[in-house]
Amino acid sequence: MAEKLHFELVSPEKLLISRDVDMVVVPGIEGDFGVFIDHAPVVSTLRTGVLQIRHGDDADRILVHGGFAEVNAHGLTILVEEATFLSQIDRAALESRLKDANEDVADAKDEAHLATATKLRDRLAETLAVLDSTAG
Repeated sequence: MAEKLHFELVSPEKLLISRDVDMVVVPGIEGDFGVFIDHAPVVSTLRTGVLQIRHGDDADRILVHGGFAEVNAHGLTILVEEATFLSQIDRAALESRLKDANEDVADAKDEAHLATATKLRDRLAETLAVLDSTAG
């Protein structure tokens, strides 16, 4: 049996995944990069994008927001701010939340509320853009 890459996905709340896999495609800040067993050491900031975890004939696809990836002699560890399996994302709910966020931006009464509303709106729009780019 071929050697596998040890992979861990960690959020602020908990360890989400810890298993041996064939390959992981990471959405790095400078572009996607694939990691196999014995990959050279690297540290990368993540951009909002889709993490692809390949194991056998299966692949998990996870939307990630922010974080870091580290490849070392022990494998690949990814620390993320937020991670959601693509299969669990409700696009209609995201679109509704984006509509509400746009209204919140328009109705903001002060700079603090405007900054909070703008940040949420931009994150939702970025998420929908990533989903659009992965469709099909």
